[in-house]
Amino acid sequence: MNKVNNSYGLEMHPLRDALYAELHSRPFQVLPSPARISYLAVIVGSDQKQAEFEHFCSLYNHFNGVPPQDDGVCFEVDFGDFKIRRDKHLEFTSYMITHSQIDPNLGFFDQNALVCLPIDWLSKIPGIVIAAFHVAVEDARTIPEPDLALVKSHFEGMRLVGSRPQNGDAQVWTTFQLHSDGCGRFLIYNKRMSDSQLGRMVQRVVEIETYRLMALLALPMARKYNAELVAMDEELAQTTASLSDATEPLDEQALLSELIDMAAWVEATRSKTSFRFSATRAYHELVLKRLNELKEDEVSGHLTITEFMTRRLTPAVRTCNTAGNHLESLSTRIDRVSDMMRTQVEMSIQSQNQQLLTSMDRRSKIQLAMQHTVEGLSVAAISYYSVGLLKFLIEAVYDKGVHFDKSLVIGLSVPIVVGSVWLATRKIHKRFLLLAKAKEEK
Repeated sequence: MNKVNNSYGLEMHPLRDALYAELHSRPFQVLPSPARISYLAVIVGSDQKQAEFEHFCSLYNHFNGVPPQDDGVCFEVDFGDFKIRRDKHLEFTSYMITHSQIDPNLGFFDQNALVCLPIDWLSKIPGIVIAAFHVAVEDARTIPEPDLALVKSHFEGMRLVGSRPQNGDAQVWTTFQLHSDGCGRFLIYNKRMSDSQLGRMVQRVVEIETYRLMALLALPMARKYNAELVAMDEELAQTTASLSDATEPLDEQALLSELIDMAAWVEATRSKTSFRFSATRAYHELVLKRLNELKEDEVSGHLTITEFMTRRLTPAVRTCNTAGNHLESLSTRIDRVSDMMRTQVEMSIQSQNQQLLTSMDRRSKIQLAMQHTVEGLSVAAISYYSVGLLKFLIEAVYDKGVHFDKSLVIGLSVPIVVGSVWLATRKIHKRFLLLAKAKEEK
């Protein structure tokens, strides 16, 4: 973190220690054989996380321990008769309780590690339990492999799923079903594994079961929206068909309203499902990774855990992926149809504008013709009044004693006046045209 933290006087990155600690934040457990393990995965909301940590700290107080001051990603505590490990994940918090004091006179699942915890503490854990199961670990290093009929009796007669993981160093049996106590069950026979190896294998098994359930959370949502997406597809197809049907007039306002409603529904659905579908893909990848790490060998006549998961979980995840892809595809198609609709509306507006411009051009030509007519009439009227005024002037001059032919002079003045008025009118008209042209150039 600084130069004081090393003997070489080097300046260290402030996050270096945290990066080193991160690799060791979730160490594998060391588990003895035999042992009884109970596991809980509790979905905790953001508003419940502090209450959940405080509830975990109350367990220290119950057993006269010293609770931690700050929350962390992993706590492992030994209370003497049992150990408890708490892991905090993004969406859930897990509790693994390990009890190694086994009564050989009781059945494998007649005794479990949950009995080590106060019943009031268990019932008040904040959040919703998504995974709850028991793991019975038996030491088979000095005894022969168990009889299958005996194994099945511990699972209430349900169909077994089993394998020999870690290249045959152990046997794992389960049913992936809930039993009479409302929990799942795993039975593990340790044949050649050390306590550390057993701890790593048990951790993989519980993660497979937990991540499987977390991945399947999106399945009901996918099934619900798949049916609605089919109906939405049909509605969009009808809208698209109406756009391509040129025989009937389009109600563009109604079609745009339908497209807006569909787009709003799709976006609202995507906001509700995108996180859950993304989480499903992530959890599924984790399940596949853990299955690969098990390195299973087959037990004759039984599905391995990998085979069971591949056959049951993968299709469910594909259903969720299909729903997510369907939503994305529908959103894209609605955008394309909306673009087509907008293009058609723009073309209609352009056609109307073209008709309006044609009408305006026709009207301007009519107005120009009328203007020329009015200009001709104006020249005649102005000339008439000008000649009348000139006539008064000629008569006044004649009355003063200047003798000339009044009729001839008045007659000769008419074309002169008319020509002068016409030239003045044309000059004024050209001046206005030049002013208009100058304004257009600006």
